[in-house]
Amino acid sequence: MENDNTVLLNPPLFALDKDAPLHYAGEICGFRVHNGPSGSSSVQFEAVVLDRSTGEGLVRSKEPLDCESQREHSFTIQAYDCGEGPDGANSKKSHKATVHVRVNDVNEFSPVFVERRYEASVPEGRLFDHIVRVEALDADCSPQYSQICFYDIITPNVPFVIDNDGNIKNTEPLDSKRQRVHTFWVTAFDCGKNRAQADAQVVVTVKPSCKPGWIGWSKRVEYTPGSGSIPLFPSLHLETCEETVWNIQATVELQTGHIGKGCDRDSYSDRSVRRLCGAVRGEVDLLPPPSPAANWTSALPTLPSSDSSLVFSFNGSTHVAMVPDSIAAAVSGDHFTLQLWMRRGGINTQPPTNQARGNRREEETIVCSTVKNDDSFSHYSLSVHGCRLSLFYWPDVSAARPVKFLWKLEQVCDSEWHHLSLSVQFPSVTLYVDGVTFDPALIHDNGAIPNPAPRQRLVIGACWEKGGRGIYDYVGGYRGLLSGVTVRPGSVEPHSVVECLYACREGLDFGDLETLGSGMKVHVNPSQSVLVLEGDDIESFNRAVQQVTYRNSLRFATPGVRPLKLTTSLRCFNEESCLTLRQLEGYLVVLQPDAPQISLSGVGPHLARPAPEFEGPRGVPLFPELRIVCSLSHAVNTAAQAIWPSRITTTHTLMSDAVAHTLDGCEVQPLGEELNPEREELLVDMDALRERGLEIINTTAYIAITGAESISVYEDVLRSVRYRLAKGSARFERRFRLSCSEMNGRYTSNELTLEVNFLHSLDSLYHPSHLLASQQQFLHPSHHSGELSGHTLPNPHRNSVVPGAATVIIMVCVGFLVVMVILGVFRIRSIHRRGEGTGGGSKEDSGQWDDSALTIIVNPMESYESRMGISADTEGEGEEDEEVVESPDDANDDQRIIIKKEGRDGNPRRY
Repeated sequence: MENDNTVLLNPPLFALDKDAPLHYAGEICGFRVHNGPSGSSSVQFEAVVLDRSTGEGLVRSKEPLDCESQREHSFTIQAYDCGEGPDGANSKKSHKATVHVRVNDVNEFSPVFVERRYEASVPEGRLFDHIVRVEALDADCSPQYSQICFYDIITPNVPFVIDNDGNIKNTEPLDSKRQRVHTFWVTAFDCGKNRAQADAQVVVTVKPSCKPGWIGWSKRVEYTPGSGSIPLFPSLHLETCEETVWNIQATVELQTGHIGKGCDRDSYSDRSVRRLCGAVRGEVDLLPPPSPAANWTSALPTLPSSDSSLVFSFNGSTHVAMVPDSIAAAVSGDHFTLQLWMRRGGINTQPPTNQARGNRREEETIVCSTVKNDDSFSHYSLSVHGCRLSLFYWPDVSAARPVKFLWKLEQVCDSEWHHLSLSVQFPSVTLYVDGVTFDPALIHDNGAIPNPAPRQRLVIGACWEKGGRGIYDYVGGYRGLLSGVTVRPGSVEPHSVVECLYACREGLDFGDLETLGSGMKVHVNPSQSVLVLEGDDIESFNRAVQQVTYRNSLRFATPGVRPLKLTTSLRCFNEESCLTLRQLEGYLVVLQPDAPQISLSGVGPHLARPAPEFEGPRGVPLFPELRIVCSLSHAVNTAAQAIWPSRITTTHTLMSDAVAHTLDGCEVQPLGEELNPEREELLVDMDALRERGLEIINTTAYIAITGAESISVYEDVLRSVRYRLAKGSARFERRFRLSCSEMNGRYTSNELTLEVNFLHSLDSLYHPSHLLASQQQFLHPSHHSGELSGHTLPNPHRNSVVPGAATVIIMVCVGFLVVMVILGVFRIRSIHRRGEGTGGGSKEDSGQWDDSALTIIVNPMESYESRMGISADTEGEGEEDEEVVESPDDANDDQRIIIKKEGRDGNPRRY
């Protein structure tokens, strides 16, 4: 036992001698204690003989033992007899026996707290599983007495409890207004029921209510197009409720995948965007809009696109485009640039049915081409496999081995739109993905790959291979969406041009990097859809968050909702109590932009010229004084003024400079029936179009001029549009309609209608062929397109016809002829009666029609605006009858035909 010197041996100490019962020789005279295996503890113990004849002994310590100093002791003991006589001569020794002594502990120490005072702070209104932990220690050596069995709060009536491990928690929500500080005492007991020598004090401070998280978050953010950059979080700041943090990271994510091809871009066609970005011309469109001249895309399904571009869908099996050899031959096989928009996945996709070539079994081929060079064939194919993009290139299919360029890209497998620009100048290959350069891994494919057939072919959406029986079949079908697939001989454009072609016009940005505090980091991804802030100081971090902005450089931004997310990660010195902030979600609303008003003026509504001018070699310009003006107007929202007086918008109209605006198409369309190529045509200066990079579609139904250019350029081009007629095919009128558009048809102008009048001479007006044509026009109105000048008749049919000026002239002539016949008959009958009354005058002389006084006077001074009229004045028998017929309207050559007859008094009458 501790603090005692008696050792209780088990079994007891005995030594036996075989010489017993001889005196001396058979008796045990003593015991000797030797060091143990560790070489210690022998000096603390001794052994004495209790009975020499029986050999009984006793082991004892020389001084009381302390368990806390050393709990176990080990030594050896040896017995010896009394020898041959009293002097102990020739005594014999026994073997050595090992003695193990374990000191039993005595509960002599009381628990002692590590700290005399414990403090903690907690926010009010919450129940906590752990507020603070107290700890006491006991100096006893044994587990029985050194362990703390339980703790106890000795202060009564406090809303706290403590468990056997010393953890303190509250039993009810704390209220800082009722009691700001709680002070109480706790004690500890060891398993021997010894109480702590001194109790410990616990102080819990109740903090006022505090919600950790972002303060000032606005779920809805509005953006007015044309505002440039606006801060997304102008009053946002982070509240940590006095929690000490050493690292803060916030990620702002703007979701624009549903806007066009991943974000808001110029709403022009891909060809127009290339011109605006200054890209090198000469690209060949491999997936053009379906047309009679480009029928290889007619079988591919198309999808609507918010940016007005044409998107083709491929299902991995049946959707394949075979480009004609005449198109494929325009591109060299070893020096070209391939550009495209792609998005993996899509609608109506299914696994490909045919697979071959083991190493390409799961690849999806985007473009596969075999090109004929001077005296050889080269082959390349662009494929995707999982998250890998590969270019399989064969410089010479008959000799060289293939080379594979491999890129591992997350953009390939994220089911989002991405722009790829691949420049091949073997053996150099350059790849831009979303405007960022990526280096390839070069793989020399030495596998047993059959040589491609030496035949020129270019396929989009699959590749072709020779299968069984020597039949070629499509394999490796692509499943996804493609748009703007072009190939151009030569190297890739400069990085600035590639960035312009891809660049998003909207995205996240940071206001002023110079104001960024020390220790702050800002990272923005290439598409500017994700912005990451990282820092260690809360104040600097709050100022940085308020500098995060949204920018959209488009004047006519695509309206709609862009989801917005803010994710925050905190690291604290105390990881157990570190705050966890939930993800915040909101949305950015791009408001409807002020629509530009494209106004066409300075033309018509009438254009009258003599018919021979239209029959000349150059025809007549239709829009010589055309003016195109684009303006923006801002309306006042009176309701908003009544509710939010601080938000007052001022009514104003901004007239924009014509050069500052860009049109992308104008159309001239004949109203009524289409143009007859044998009789009429519209002429355009093709050299001027090519010089400006514009394109034209010239059909009998319309002329469409397309391409992004300034207003002044379109004015010059449209002013040069001429209308020409074939000899002898002049009619009396023809109507045309002109309209223009901006942003790929997103905004359109007013429709300008022009009526063209052909002025005929008098001889040609009454020429039998013209009369016959006019009668046919009147009798068969459904085959002509003339409309009644000066009237608007509701008619749902485009080819419906209303009698024009020629018809009116014919009706007047017919009516005049009928009146003359009636008057002639009436006069003959009158003369006949007078002859019978006189009894015998010459009937023949009296019955003849006297037309010697009939004259035709042409008055060219009459106004063009006066309309045609018919006047008949019959004053009984013998009265004169006159007809006035006005020719078709002409601002330059007005003619009025006056038909008159002398009266009985011999004086002519004029009308």
